[in-house]
Amino acid sequence: MPATATDSLIFRHIFSTEAMRRLFADEARVQYYLDIEAALARVQARLGIIPGEAAEEICRHCHADEFNFATLKTETERIGYPVLPVVQQLVALCRNGYGEWCHWGATTQDITDTATVLQIRDALALVGEELQAIAASLAGLAKRYRDTPMAGRSNLQQAVPITFGYKMAVLLAGFDRHLARLRELRPRVLVGEFGGAAGNLSSLGADGLRVQAALCDELGLGQPEIAWHTMRDRVAEVGCFLGLVTGTLGKISMDVKLMMQTEVEEAYEPFASGRGSSSTMPQKRNPISSNYIHACTAMVRQHVAALLDAMVEDHERSTGPWEIEWIAVPEIFLLSAGALAQTRFLVGGLQVDAGRMRKNLELTGGLIVSEAVMMRLGAALGRQRAHDLVYDICRQVIATGRPFVDLLAENQEIAAHLGRDELAQLVDPANYLGLCGEMVDRVLAAHAIAAGD
Repeated sequence: MPATATDSLIFRHIFSTEAMRRLFADEARVQYYLDIEAALARVQARLGIIPGEAAEEICRHCHADEFNFATLKTETERIGYPVLPVVQQLVALCRNGYGEWCHWGATTQDITDTATVLQIRDALALVGEELQAIAASLAGLAKRYRDTPMAGRSNLQQAVPITFGYKMAVLLAGFDRHLARLRELRPRVLVGEFGGAAGNLSSLGADGLRVQAALCDELGLGQPEIAWHTMRDRVAEVGCFLGLVTGTLGKISMDVKLMMQTEVEEAYEPFASGRGSSSTMPQKRNPISSNYIHACTAMVRQHVAALLDAMVEDHERSTGPWEIEWIAVPEIFLLSAGALAQTRFLVGGLQVDAGRMRKNLELTGGLIVSEAVMMRLGAALGRQRAHDLVYDICRQVIATGRPFVDLLAENQEIAAHLGRDELAQLVDPANYLGLCGEMVDRVLAAHAIAAGD
């Protein structure tokens, strides 16, 4: 009976996705083993190392549906590793003793590591699709709200005005960097492993490197320059990459949760009847996807730390850190898939309230643009004097509730340099957006080039 959140019949589509789950299922893992065994037989037959008839017979039975998984379970528990039980069944399935030629010169870790790399390759393809879809939604939001003013916030306080398009473009630029990282890491990570017992290919003599090169080519993987049985940076890099990706997803979820607060109400997750309802408070609309993203992201970070711990391996074949990857890699991908799917849903249907953004800008009666007044006065009074003067007036506004522009205009030192009309322009948040629009345009242009639009 399913017990974990990623396998639970209730939670499985919340914390992960069916497509990612299929890649890490037992049947898929065994099929990856068999794909490698078949490829190894083909290339060794082609190189004249094993008989062609043996390769044909081996390949004919490299299908997971021919294997007894109950026996695989029992034998894996007995032996301690799953590859040998697969090989044993494959040998038994082959006629005329041809199965004895399978797994020729390989070791358990060669098959396991290469299968992991194949899983990672297919899983990263799913991750890439989600990243592209999220980036496309963010690009649409950045373009649509390029000039929509809102409060920028620092330490949860209103800072200076920005635009919502700018806020989305900041995220978009991050996703474009993630996509660039994905392109860059593939050649480093998608590398096969075939080294034999201690990695030096002694079991195949002079043919070792030829077999290794042909096997990797057959599988569409890079050939390693040397064995990496206990040099686990490739796997750890993938984990760290997904840690970065989900960290960005967590940032999105945090901002959306804050914007959905009753006192803010600037943006909402997509509406669906009953979604986010409270059992006791009918008025509530809770941030459901954001909560799930936050949870997935936190757990991915913990598993990434475990992967980094798995790098500390002993000698040429390790005693235990390797098995950490068996647990952590699937969990990282499954939880990342859940966070990506929830984020894709969230940004794809994000509800934006531009009117409320403007209303929130006006909460302080112009104090949000006190920097604009200070910078304008700084040229005449000096920056420090302008800062102190405006600071004192801000305190008066907070204490009295009077309009910022009125107190500015009444100050004789300020009035000597700025008239009320100019002050009114300075305290309008829409007039102090800096280069938000230009920066949005730069990000959108770079995104279009990267996306090939």
